[in-house]
Amino acid sequence: MASTDKTAVPLSSPKSEATPPSAVAAAAKSPFNYSFVDVVLRVLLFAATLTSVVVMATSKETEMVPVPGFPLIRIQLQAKFNHSPALVYFIAALSVTGFYSIITALASLSIVLNPTYSKTFLLFFAFFDVVFVGIVASATGAAGAVGYIGLKGNTHVGWTKICNVYDKFCRYTASSLALSLFAAILLVLLSMISTFTLYKKIRD
Repeated sequence: MASTDKTAVPLSSPKSEATPPSAVAAAAKSPFNYSFVDVVLRVLLFAATLTSVVVMATSKETEMVPVPGFPLIRIQLQAKFNHSPALVYFIAALSVTGFYSIITALASLSIVLNPTYSKTFLLFFAFFDVVFVGIVASATGAAGAVGYIGLKGNTHVGWTKICNVYDKFCRYTASSLALSLFAAILLVLLSMISTFTLYKKIRD
């Protein structure tokens, strides 16, 4: 006689919890917060430009140097940034860039808090970040050329090197140039982020 005991088969198998389409779409989007990174980079830009200006402005040094043609006679001379138009331009360019970084950091923070006018601000950033890349790069190149002559001199035109005498001045100048180069790299990154974020917003 056949057994009447049958294995109980569930009338309905438990449904696996499917991920809602909206959640899938949200997960597909990058969780990377470009606005927050933009604010951080602009704060770093302000710190780099401010430090560069301060270091260059405090790079003066006074030494006793021999008079050309009379090596036994020494006079007191000072090396200072305002003795070179290129270094004055460097100070002015980095100061303006630092002021620009403050304004854009506040504007970028406003995008995080209220993204209503984000496209307008991003278009502004994308344009002016490139402009300031050129300003900082040109100032760094001009000051770097003066620094190189101070380090190596130029025998073809009779320019003697001064870094063997004003070593503190040259160290400060080199440190300021390194910071300005870092600021230029930050501006390149900021221009890329602004352009990419604006492209994403227009596409979406």
